Amino acid sequence: MQATTSSADSNVASRIAARVRRIKPSPSTSAADRANELRRQGKSIVNLVVGEPDFDTPAHIRQAAAAAIERGATRYTLMAGTVELREAIVAKLERENGLRYAMNEIIATSGAKSAIYNAFAITLEPGDEVIIPAPYWVSYPDMVLACEGTPVTVPCPEANGFKLTPAQLEAAITPRTRWLLINSPSNPTGASYTAAEYRALAEVLERHPQVMVMTDEIYEHIRFDDEPLPHILAVAPSLRDRTLIVNGVSKTYAMTGWRIGYAAGPVDLIKALDTLLSQSTGNCCSVSQAAAAAALNGDQSFVTESVAVYRQRRDCTLALVNAIPGLSCATPPGAFYLYINCGGLISKTTPQGKRLEEDGDVVMYLLESEGVAVVAGTAYGLSPYFRLSIATSIETLEEGGKRIARAVAALR
Repeated sequence: MQATTSSADSNVASRIAARVRRIKPSPSTSAADRANELRRQGKSIVNLVVGEPDFDTPAHIRQAAAAAIERGATRYTLMAGTVELREAIVAKLERENGLRYAMNEIIATSGAKSAIYNAFAITLEPGDEVIIPAPYWVSYPDMVLACEGTPVTVPCPEANGFKLTPAQLEAAITPRTRWLLINSPSNPTGASYTAAEYRALAEVLERHPQVMVMTDEIYEHIRFDDEPLPHILAVAPSLRDRTLIVNGVSKTYAMTGWRIGYAAGPVDLIKALDTLLSQSTGNCCSVSQAAAAAALNGDQSFVTESVAVYRQRRDCTLALVNAIPGLSCATPPGAFYLYINCGGLISKTTPQGKRLEEDGDVVMYLLESEGVAVVAGTAYGLSPYFRLSIATSIETLEEGGKRIARAVAALR
């Protein structure tokens, strides 16, 4: 009986393609699922995992969606997106970034994640390399693997502001390098590149014309230093013909569920994305496109107001965390996360006698002992840290801080 079961399991496993077996479920999703499971069991959980604004989508955006439904804008759109939305994206890029793109250089996608994954799918041959600075968003390496590429992660320590240096970039480039992926402001650290830092990276890239650049700008407007965010193409316009800009409306406008991202780049890449998406997902939601156009074209006061709230939450939570012995956190200039150094807790022992060997142990201890859900730094490629989301209420963050302090105080 056991042999039959084993054989059946083997046959089931063999049905799944190797490129899929190489990847793992999203660690942040897994952490959120675990927290929700414990909550269903009756445990009090402070969930600081989810990277999602806790605000409602602004009223004028919701109203634009309702109006689209009423006028019958519920059918297929052009594959690349409605003219209205693409015109809004073109206007946004010129207004906010000083970049000029034509309509055939823009495509709307079902979220920014779709743009990133499919950009890899249209460009990577087996073994092609993608340079990914770490800490990185958890999905980047697995998306590369799913497209049969090779992720080349480059650890960027806290001492360097969690940012890639020109020397590191030069050392990581090989003849197989296809992409450099830059996320600024970054998930999970909030790290943001300056114009001078972009210029220095661009000088390296000029020597390696085979390397394309993908910029994930989804946290572009969630910044706390009140300085304009430089764009690598404004600093180094010579990179334009090999740069793909990826952005979306989910984080800036509290529209995660609307699933609208977009890419701007060279015509050949956009045309290939159009072709692949036409044979897979098809166009993104027509009603969501109307809402996204309203978000980009309309009143931007929500952006300013929400960032002020995030700043208040960041400052409050930083004070709580940095007051806990064994934990420390640098002040993030953007995004809505804290990437907390927990190196001071490694090798300590829990009240149950378990030794904390790495940041995953710390995260499980916080969850099991005090019901605080966070994500281990191993998921982001740099340890010993854990990520905490501040996209929740001050009251929840204060309660989380109290529980973390209590858990750490109980260690020996």
